[in-house]
Amino acid sequence: MTDLELYEEMVRLSRRGEPYTLVTVVANSGSSPRKAGAKMLVRSDGSFLGSVGGGRVENESVNAALAALKDETPRTLDFVLTEENGFACGGSMSVFIEPHGRRPLLVLFGAGHIGRAVAALANGCGFRVVVVDERPDCAVTELLPGADEIICATVADAFAHLHPDKESFVVIATPGHVSDFDAVRGCLATEAGFIGLLGSRRKREALLKTLEEEGFDAAQRTRVVTPVGLDIGAQTPEEIAVSIVGQLISIVRRK
Repeated sequence: MTDLELYEEMVRLSRRGEPYTLVTVVANSGSSPRKAGAKMLVRSDGSFLGSVGGGRVENESVNAALAALKDETPRTLDFVLTEENGFACGGSMSVFIEPHGRRPLLVLFGAGHIGRAVAALANGCGFRVVVVDERPDCAVTELLPGADEIICATVADAFAHLHPDKESFVVIATPGHVSDFDAVRGCLATEAGFIGLLGSRRKREALLKTLEEEGFDAAQRTRVVTPVGLDIGAQTPEEIAVSIVGQLISIVRRK
């Protein structure tokens, strides 16, 4: 295994929004099994790539890496590799354990002016952004540099590719009420933790009335946050993006 393979795996996991931990030997002396600079990547399932020495050092490093991933706190482990401490190598070594957290998922329905602004800002704020739009001229990388993934499909078809969970965010800003409401219905059938709909208070009343008539109970209806975004008096697409992404960040930081 080369460092290049390890770095490529870091990039792959980061792009997929999957958490991992990087373990690096930062100091050593004597006949330690690995020298400073040796690295190991530990995935959330405990599998790993690379090595910081094997045996007990590696086992304890993997366990500490998983703990660091859970509490999102870096830490350093010091090993004195003498017989009285249960090692045979002699010498000593220290490893730094650095968790890289999961990027929160934002599914964005609609790649219009506001959708583009939200995608760009959310990506820059650490979200993994998936954009859905059925218009081929809108669902293009050139207009959506902040999107990690673009799905050119109708709202109904897109849900075959989407699996938002309780940690996921959804923002709906399609060109029309019909597709907006379809997206809301689709999201309510998932475990999406946040469902935000762009629109006026009149649109909110129409949506809630429609959902009630269709049999969605009060608990389901309250899952829809509309109008989405903080009330900062936003008017331009960029300002509206700030209000929306600011609201998402406030939720992420409170967890």
